[in-house]
Amino acid sequence: MNPIIALLKENNITDEQINNIFQMLTQNPLAAMATISQLGLPQDKLQMLMAQVMQNPALIKEAVEELGLDFSKVEAAKEQLQK
Repeated sequence: MNPIIALLKENNITDEQINNIFQMLTQNPLAAMATISQLGLPQDKLQMLMAQVMQNPALIKEAVEELGLDFSKVEAAKEQLQK
């Protein structure tokens, strides 16, 4: 299982919330970060999660594929951030 998904599940985040977070990450990464910070995760887990999301985009791709979401939207969002 993807480590980002595993961390969220360990902290009692529902599958529906996880799907919503990754859909948001594909459409608006900055808004997704705000949503993640409001999940009520312990500070150490939140920092670990944010570091994984920001430093390892491949994990996001893996999670999106694992959840059956459209990765082309992730690429479009990444392009938008680079502009």
